[in-house]
Amino acid sequence: MSHRSRGLDSFPPWSLAIGAMLSVQLGSALSVDLISKIGAGGTAWLRLTAGAVIFLVIGRPRLRSLRWHDAPILLGLGVTTGLQTVVFLAAIARIPLGTSVAIEFLGPMTVAAVHGRSRSALIWVGAAGVGVVLVTQPWHGAISWVGVGYAGLAAVGWAAYIVLTQRVGDRFSGLSGLAFTIPVAACTAAILGIPQTAGHFTVEVVVTSVGLAILLPVLPYSFELLALRRMTPTAFGTLMALEPAIGVILGLLVLHQKLSIVQVIGILLVILAGAAAQRGEQHRPATGDEGNVQPSTGPVPF
Repeated sequence: MSHRSRGLDSFPPWSLAIGAMLSVQLGSALSVDLISKIGAGGTAWLRLTAGAVIFLVIGRPRLRSLRWHDAPILLGLGVTTGLQTVVFLAAIARIPLGTSVAIEFLGPMTVAAVHGRSRSALIWVGAAGVGVVLVTQPWHGAISWVGVGYAGLAAVGWAAYIVLTQRVGDRFSGLSGLAFTIPVAACTAAILGIPQTAGHFTVEVVVTSVGLAILLPVLPYSFELLALRRMTPTAFGTLMALEPAIGVILGLLVLHQKLSIVQVIGILLVILAGAAAQRGEQHRPATGDEGNVQPSTGPVPF
């Protein structure tokens, strides 16, 4: 373990988990300005490319460890990560950050409920759905349904990401799995990102992208990895239910996005349902190997 890792281990695990969520939502909020310049695809491509370089340097994956049967799952996770990143950024460009996160959170909630000990856990997914309706307030007609659609696709992407990440985590230790999949994600985002970035490629854009890559995904995943060494997956997953609230707070502070009382109630309902759904999830026993322990809702999407 590095000296830096030992230093971070001195922090309470719950503080590292909250730090991961703060980093994710701050990175998302700060991405909005870049999206206005180079689009969701361009932002995703540059951010993932910078993240891929960082993970290749710190993860130092061994190509000799790859097997042919690993290729489908690694490619699947990489493509899913790239697409999920693009559609989530497209969502926050159109609807408030807190609303986007609340809708996206339906993905991991559904995975938690399906894998729970009781099928009654699906009731909490329905409760979260009611919360999302309160957040979007379709009766007013002011919400961007394109943005809602993108957030819904992000929820599907996050659910798939969780399942695929757990399988990759069983096969690869530490950050090596990310070092293999993030470059694939960057190549996936490049299909839209390169055309959108053309003509807007400046030093400022590159530097901003590198900074955003550190906020998301480098810091969150590292914090999660350290937190999960000293937290049960259930405790971690329950804590993750706070993510929509953090999205609302940073949306207010950074983007000056305000929600009505009804929308706040909707967010609280999503948080309550998310925490309750996690309590019924089945978990694999901890192995003590930080590379093989996965959070109950999966690592934060990029």
